Formats: sequence, structure tokens, C-alpha cells
Amino acid sequence: MEHNQILFDLFLIFTGAAVVSTIVLFTRQSLLVAYIFLGILLGPWGLKLLPNAEMAREVGDVGIILLLFLLGLELDPRDLWHMLRKISWIAFVSSLVFLAVGVMVSMAFGFSREEALVIGSAMMFSSTIIGLKLLPSTTLHHQRIGEVMISVLLLQDLIAIVVMLFLHGMSTPSPYWQDLGFALITLPALLLIGFVGERYLLRPLLSRFDRVQEYVFLVAIAWCLGMAKLASLFGLSDEVGAFIAGVAIAEGPIAHYMADALKPIRDFCLVLFFFTIGARFNLMAVPEIIIPALILSVLMLLLKPWLFSFLLKKSGESPLVAAEAGARLGQGSEFSLLLGGMAYMLMPSMMSAKANYLIQATTIITFIISCYWVVLRYPTPMAVNKKLQRD
Repeated sequence: MEHNQILFDLFLIFTGAAVVSTIVLFTRQSLLVAYIFLGILLGPWGLKLLPNAEMAREVGDVGIILLLFLLGLELDPRDLWHMLRKISWIAFVSSLVFLAVGVMVSMAFGFSREEALVIGSAMMFSSTIIGLKLLPSTTLHHQRIGEVMISVLLLQDLIAIVVMLFLHGMSTPSPYWQDLGFALITLPALLLIGFVGERYLLRPLLSRFDRVQEYVFLVAIAWCLGMAKLASLFGLSDEVGAFIAGVAIAEGPIAHYMADALKPIRDFCLVLFFFTIGARFNLMAVPEIIIPALILSVLMLLLKPWLFSFLLKKSGESPLVAAEAGARLGQGSEFSLLLGGMAYMLMPSMMSAKANYLIQATTIITFIISCYWVVLRYPTPMAVNKKLQRD
């Protein structure tokens, strides 16, 4: 019975996604928007055809892990280090500005100081998934934009990990600085394990059996998920472990094949991830949070592209690259949803459901509008306008 239910759930999700995606493409919008709307329509707060979206959420989380692994595969460690040194101040300055705006708006609408800090923290980040999913990779121009965006997004992800460690520390008797100090020790250790494992384990095996494509595929999956699990055991996030796994083998000859082989699985999981975002949103909470959500969304959609563009130009990027990268970073993040849910789960006495729904609503609104803006204005793999279509 459970097996049949899972099959039926997948049938509803992917058949519905195919139908809604067709409509969305005709109306020149992003496929990612279609998946969110489908989740709202079929989920527990819509038609209730899928009353439990937990399975889709878990599979969607795997999609994020694979996305970060593929991201790492495409980065030369030396180029990454150079970009991080150049971009780090931009990520920190922009995060502080977005944090301040989120806190001020939240407190103006009566949220507590603790809730305002969580809401403000959630506003700091842009979406890695949307940013990379809508970015072409076939031209030098967009490869440069990709390098800039990846550097900003990676630093934001590291900041998000620090914030999550802080939240975890607030919910436990031990001081949060102990968890943070532990992370500062385990992160270099994980990097060392990744590069040593690639050099003395993966490279000899893949050099000997690289003609067996099925074997290479299995090794790629095992390496990615193994490093993700190891990072989790070290107190870090699965996503960080997957990213390190990708970077460790980025210079190897097999990296390109791994990237191509894993993309279909990644896309399967990401459909479920965005479906789950819509399915988990409580429509009954909309009247209560719609005004602050709209205000926060408008501020983020206007402020993020402008500030990123301004800071990138100050760092020496061309106006064209700075403007386009800023526009592509102009939304909320999957980490925003994770932070809100984590704070509500760990600190129910300090973080209300209303504050969590505000984060969800703001993130979804910025997802939808930002996707729509980028698809219509810039080259993307899913553009309807043939002039803007890029692989």
C-alpha cells in the first residue's frame, strides 16, 4: 500500500509538472515557478491530493546536494580561491545591509527582537539553485558571471552555516561559540580528507576503470553522498560536504563526464524540491502576513540587484557583468526557508509560526518575480524567446 502511494504521489507531481510547465512556457515564465505553484495547488493547503509532502522534501534535499556537487566539479580550486579573495567583502557588506533591512521591517510590524533577527538573517541570502539553474554556461561572458555569482553564493552559504550554528547554540545548554569553534576545526579537516581521498583513492580507481561508464557514475554518487554524510557527522551541512567533494575532483579528467551523468538525477530531485516549497506553505496564514511579506519582497527585489551591481562595479567588474549578476542574485534563498524552519523547530518559545510564514511568503514571492524577470530579460536555458535561449 505504501509503495502504491509513493508511486501515485510521483505520478501526480510529475504529470502535474508536465502540464503546468507547458502552460508556464507558453506564458513565458520560469519552470521553477511552475513547480512552486503545483505544490501549492496539490499540497495540504490546496486540493489536498498530496496531504504529506515529506517524501518530496527529502528527495528535494538530495537535489540540492547534487547541485552543490556539480557546482564544485566546475570550479578550479585556484580560480575559486582568487575569486573568494576578491568577492568576500561584497558578501559580508551586502549581508549586513539585508540583515538590517529585514530587522527594521520586521520590528515595524510588531515582531519580537529575536524573530526580527531570524527574519533579517533569512533576507541575507540569494538562491544558489535559481542562480545556477538560470545561468547559461556556453559563453565566456556568462562563465565570468557564473564565477562572480558562485563566489558570492558560496560565501553566503558559509555565512548561513554560521547562522545555523548560532541558532543551534541558542537552543542548547552549551555556548554557541563552542559549536562555531568546532566547525572552524572540522571544515579544514574535511577539505584535507577530500583532497587526499581524491589523490590516493579516486584518481587511481578512475584511471584504471574510466572506460566503464556505469562504474564512474556509481563512484560519483558514492563520493558525493559520502562526503555529504561525513560533513554532517562533523557538524557541518550536507551541502558543504557535497561542494567540497566536487571541488576535490574538479581538476581531474573525469569531472566533465561526472557533471553530465548526474544532471538528469539533479533535475528530478529539484522538481521535487520546488514542489515541496509550495506544498508546505500554509495558505491560511496569507492574510496575516501578506503586507509585511509584500514590503519585504519589494525591498529585496529592488535593493539586492542594485547593491550587488554597485559593489561588484566597485570591485572592478564591468558594468555589464555587475548589472546582470546583480539581477540574477535578486531573490531569497532556499537557506532562508531552512533558517526559518530551523528557528521555529528549535526555539518555539522565541520564534512564532507567523514569523516563519513571513519568511516563506517573502522567499516564494521573490523566487517568482526574480525568475520571471531573469527569464524575460537575460539569456537562460529555459527562455521561450529564441534570442535569449542558451545552454
